[in-house]
Amino acid sequence: MKKIECVVRPTVLEELETKINDVATGMTVTYVKGCGTQKGETQLYRGATVQVNLLAKIKIEVVVPDDKAEEVVELLQQICRTGEIGDGKIFVLPVEETVRIRTGERGDQAL
Repeated sequence: MKKIECVVRPTVLEELETKINDVATGMTVTYVKGCGTQKGETQLYRGATVQVNLLAKIKIEVVVPDDKAEEVVELLQQICRTGEIGDGKIFVLPVEETVRIRTGERGDQAL
């Protein structure tokens, strides 16, 4: 199994919600703030210019069987890519075990 974490712009959430369910059984969404290459942005607040270093992003977490991981990564790239700095990052991590608390199912059956 693989855990796919994706930190992206909040504007893509609606489309991700509808399309990720075709490939995975669920996802976790966390609202986060961060900076990377983009290094923040300049905004106008009450007539004054303000440098905002931590930008609002969302973190999507999905756990899928190994054979679905590449399909999920490609879907995330397709939906989230604008070609501009700040599109985000995708991380793919191995998952040792999954246990469904309610039934005790393990592995792929717990997904």
